[in-house]
Amino acid sequence: MLERLFQLKKNNTSVRIEIIAGISTFLTMSYIIFVNPSVLSQTGMDPGAVFVATCLAAAFGSALMGIIANYPIALAPGMGLNAYFTYSVVLGSGHSWQVALGAVFISGLIFLCLSILPVREYIINSIPKSLKLAIAAGIGLFLAIIGFKNAGIITGSSATLLTLGDLHQTTTLLAILGFFLIIGLEAIGILGGTIISILVVTVLGVLLGHEKFIGIFSMPPSIMPTFLQMDLKGAVSLGLVTIVFAFLFVDLFDNTGTLIGIAYRAGFMDKNGKLPRINRVLIADSAAAIAGAVLGTSTTTSYVESAVGVKSGGRTGLMAVVVAILFLLALFLSPLAASIPIYATAPALVYVACLMARALTEIHWEDATEYAPAMITALSMPLTFSIAEGISFGFISYTAIKIISGRFRDLNAALIILSLAFIAKYIFLH
Repeated sequence: MLERLFQLKKNNTSVRIEIIAGISTFLTMSYIIFVNPSVLSQTGMDPGAVFVATCLAAAFGSALMGIIANYPIALAPGMGLNAYFTYSVVLGSGHSWQVALGAVFISGLIFLCLSILPVREYIINSIPKSLKLAIAAGIGLFLAIIGFKNAGIITGSSATLLTLGDLHQTTTLLAILGFFLIIGLEAIGILGGTIISILVVTVLGVLLGHEKFIGIFSMPPSIMPTFLQMDLKGAVSLGLVTIVFAFLFVDLFDNTGTLIGIAYRAGFMDKNGKLPRINRVLIADSAAAIAGAVLGTSTTTSYVESAVGVKSGGRTGLMAVVVAILFLLALFLSPLAASIPIYATAPALVYVACLMARALTEIHWEDATEYAPAMITALSMPLTFSIAEGISFGFISYTAIKIISGRFRDLNAALIILSLAFIAKYIFLH
């Protein structure tokens, strides 16, 4: 049955190899079951329900990807998107988490339509490469400032906006140790460095009396506090158009970038650089985002950590199904998730930020009309505490600079229309 479903022989793999690849992938991305509740619970969402929603959304998305598309790509609620959900949409803009879930649901529906209709490639191709790279790096910087804040390394200041936190605090020192541990373990090639760091910092926090250990295993908590709690009516209001677009935009390009990177590494691309079954991949991804909103979590998307499984030999959707099964088993770790403090997950945010910031190296630094809008995009996200504002500023500045420079050929209709829409938003909605 597995051979018929996943074509193992055709892809030069075996059940054993796919299982090992699935376990490797899960170990590298399982930190999300602890980080996501830690981030989203700050909006007022029930952390136990978010924990269950995270595991179920990851299991559903990964299984769907494996069975429908037969690709070794695992899915889970995305880092960056969960931070945008919490710190920009809810805490920053004052919307309820129910409205934010509604925005995630609607963006997933739009993504699904774009995946079915032949307009997705046009949208992706209309966005300059420098802005795509800047958005990825900007999200990384956005995560970094949140990670530093949660660790206590930085704090607010009326004089300078931000200033150095109290480095004498034990919890801050533990967070710093956690970051060093992640980097050190990753550098020497130990799988699951992020999850190991989170657990080590948590154990030290408990031993030093800063946290209370609740336990490890139990039956999963109820998902009902977040299940079907989307406020769709609030999400379709005019003021949330940009927020819906931001969820859609980031998921669209994050997914595309992850897909291309993993497919290139695994050798899935044909001689023309195209991917077979790409529509199935995108349909699985968008369906997972919709399901995640229904369950009660931020946008579910493809994980670049899947590359670890591919490196371990994973070549089919069986690897993704193995990851899905492991996320279902993780449902019974809710006491452990509830025991993990925010300063233990902060290093994971900073580590992911480092990975995403690498995109800045690929920007064309010899062309001011490319690198200036890119830097405006990247810097605006952490400084305005909003991914959406960074995207808006990037589009407007790119279009304006190209027009002033007489570089009209670098522009296209979609870019100009979106830029005008963002300008209209600032005129009429701010």
